[in-house]
Amino acid sequence: MGNIHGQNFRIATFGESHGPAMGVVIDGCPPRVPFDINFLKSELARRRPGQSALTTQRKEEDLPEILSGISHDGFTLGSPIAIFIRNSDQRPQAYAEMKTAYRPSHADYTYDAKYGIRAIEGGGRSSARETAARVAAGAVAKTVLKHACGAKITAWVESVAEIKMPTPAQTPSLKQVEASPTRCPHPATAAKIDALIRAARAEGDSVGGVICCVIENLPPGLGSPVFDRFEADLGKAMLSLPATKGFEIGSGFNGTLLRGSAHNDEFIRKGGKIRTATNRSGGTQGGITNGEDVIFRIAFKPTATVLKPQRTVGPDGKATELSAKGRHDPCVLPRAVPIVEAMAALVAVDHWIRDRGQNAPFGRCGRKA
Repeated sequence: MGNIHGQNFRIATFGESHGPAMGVVIDGCPPRVPFDINFLKSELARRRPGQSALTTQRKEEDLPEILSGISHDGFTLGSPIAIFIRNSDQRPQAYAEMKTAYRPSHADYTYDAKYGIRAIEGGGRSSARETAARVAAGAVAKTVLKHACGAKITAWVESVAEIKMPTPAQTPSLKQVEASPTRCPHPATAAKIDALIRAARAEGDSVGGVICCVIENLPPGLGSPVFDRFEADLGKAMLSLPATKGFEIGSGFNGTLLRGSAHNDEFIRKGGKIRTATNRSGGTQGGITNGEDVIFRIAFKPTATVLKPQRTVGPDGKATELSAKGRHDPCVLPRAVPIVEAMAALVAVDHWIRDRGQNAPFGRCGRKA
């Protein structure tokens, strides 16, 4: 039913926005990986609502409960890891009008068209509340990658509406990203974005933007032709997130402006390894990682829920007008940063395990087992 992600490192998420809880079951996590509950809590805290004046004021502590898969001395067992996150601040009454009116650009109509029934309160599974489970799973995936190959994943808000930060000379640090509630690591740009989001909220409106993400220290060789290309799985993972409308890797759409001779990444030998002089490919070639940083961007639309009156129809097809109520983000990007990182980690760890399963038993020239 579309609630399972991954082939070897598989997750299944469950729960509705205003139900009792959200949760995830992780299957395929390697055993004996050190598990840090405080890291899991910190990742969920970055995503949780109510963390600043720029986000929805729904109050959720998002404290994880580990139901299985972790030993008493803090290591993964190799068995399914089940993580439970209770919903404590439910206000289903705020969605009463949605029974008779479809919210523009929401999943209300399409869920009705597909299933003939929907969770009206908060949109159920279509709500960004579902991503709490993904971030929990992503924290486990990040931990596996850290111990497996030293991979590091960093995302940040690059632009909101027409406001865009300069391209950084190097990947921003977590401290720089977290320095502003906008999660834009460029202070001057962050101040402008902050003001823009506040203005949109005051007007009962919303704004969208772009998140940039970098995966560092991935080994070459992850991903498989033809249908399991690394960037193809990465793109699907990102576009599975609520409010996403675009994905590009490396030079992306700007690469279409160059000639092939200018766009190609020439190979060089550096530090005893084969590298590329530039990275317009974004860390993959032929659908397989080449050892360079995997760099990609995701476009998020303006939040669909706005407090301004909008024309719509109800399930009976009759025209009506709707002014949304409830608590909503005027811009999803600040809270989407850890979600993007989580999905990137889930794709990367799944491909790392797939690669080891296929190639490690027989060794490989020039590659560590």
